[in-house]
Amino acid sequence: MVEAVLWDVDDTIFDFSGSERTGLLRHFAAEGLPSGEAALDRWHRITAEGYARLAAGELTYGQQRRERVRAFVERPLADAEADAWHDRYVALFEAAWTAFPDVAAVLGALPYRQGILSNSRAVHQERRMRALGLRHHFEVLLCSDGLGCAKPDRSAFLAACAALGLPPSQVAYVGDQLDMDAVGARDVGLLGVWLDRAGSAAPVPGGVRRITALGELPALLACS
Repeated sequence: MVEAVLWDVDDTIFDFSGSERTGLLRHFAAEGLPSGEAALDRWHRITAEGYARLAAGELTYGQQRRERVRAFVERPLADAEADAWHDRYVALFEAAWTAFPDVAAVLGALPYRQGILSNSRAVHQERRMRALGLRHHFEVLLCSDGLGCAKPDRSAFLAACAALGLPPSQVAYVGDQLDMDAVGARDVGLLGVWLDRAGSAAPVPGGVRRITALGELPALLACS
């Protein structure tokens, strides 16, 4: 029987993709740069390349961020100029932060203990949850930077269950990523719930539950 629900944050509770899109488009326009789908696609390609270089150990986090800015604006910038450019984007991104419209009502209605397990930095998710007025719903907030491991590593899920003082069999995990969230949770003994907002045609693995909106969650948990 489910006693607690653990949540992913980005693109599950917090509309990261929508907030990022709004912030980027506003930033490009404010900087006098081309704005639109082509600009967004180009930024995302440059970002993916930057993160690949970071993962390969070629650049530090700060270096790859500056290199992404320089590649996008296509001109040389001093470190301070590149940092300032990115900071202006971050301010617009944060101004666009929003939760999905079905989140607040479901969090308030669920009769279970609740917590967060995110592959992010705790300082970021603490700020986001407080800014969105949702932090009070969560008994624990755990992130990969503090745990030293990340989903779908079983240690991450087990640490979150331990923080709640519950065995995995009494915990559900809700996230937007099928493999990282739902399957990862299932493989450790939690009830893995895939929040498939797009309603994709992907098959649902055994032992995983799929919902397309959070309004379906209370009934699913009540029957589990």
